[in-house]
Amino acid sequence: MNYVLHILTMMSIYVILGLSVNLIVGFGGKLSLCHAAFYGVGAYAYSLMVMEAGYSFWVALPFSVVFTGSLAFGIGIVALRMAGDFFALATLGFQTIVFVILYNCVSLTKGPYGIAGIPRPNLVFLTENDAIGMFLLAMIAAAIVLLLCLRLASSPFGRALQAVRDDAIAAQSIGKTPLYFTLVAFTLGGAFAAVAGSLFAVYASYIDPTSFTLDESVFVICVVIIGGAGTTRGPIIGAVLLVILPELLRFIGLPDAIAANIRQIIYGLLLILMMQFRPQGIAGRYAFD
Repeated sequence: MNYVLHILTMMSIYVILGLSVNLIVGFGGKLSLCHAAFYGVGAYAYSLMVMEAGYSFWVALPFSVVFTGSLAFGIGIVALRMAGDFFALATLGFQTIVFVILYNCVSLTKGPYGIAGIPRPNLVFLTENDAIGMFLLAMIAAAIVLLLCLRLASSPFGRALQAVRDDAIAAQSIGKTPLYFTLVAFTLGGAFAAVAGSLFAVYASYIDPTSFTLDESVFVICVVIIGGAGTTRGPIIGAVLLVILPELLRFIGLPDAIAANIRQIIYGLLLILMMQFRPQGIAGRYAFD
């Protein structure tokens, strides 16, 4: 039972990550390679507020969201002025910088040793070892983020964002400023990633820089591309598929080292097949060129 709850909890966390990336990649049309950096900054901001400053869950979580969203806003102002591949390279550079800081700033982040013993919040349905309560917390958070993304996608802002994605010049000709809409999407994407990072820190009770590498950013992009960019259901489908898939390899009985390599091969193969035969993903609308 605990194993199933673990899978469902991680699935909920990756649904949040997928939805947050989809705001940038699917609705904004910008290929960002730094989402694991926002995920990690959110996790560390939450953990330090709880462990070092002694604040509660209700203070640390909003702080993590606001801090990471502000960081995303600052990065977005610079990076979003670049087009196409240059934007992707700028976000890749930011991803690398964040990882290096998390790994080497030992006095603050504990470096490669990580932060251990992150306490669970004192909630009615959650105790120190309550797997069901942790799943409920992650599911509630995923549901809230999903509702916000649904509302955003159907709003005038969401429609304008998609218009900017499809033809920025045409959108600008009717008074829509591309930088404004993509910057807001980038900021919200970073803020939502902080929610996932905080939940991961709470659930795992331990974080270290290796959980927030470029590989993680690529994995979350795969969630969106395979599930389908440009819709809210696409990231949900992608998260369910890509979280369950590696777990199926456990039943084959392969050694962990071999299973990990096979998992990467399967991810790569799925990505190639989707880009070749259905670039809009399983349930998506936006197709990458």
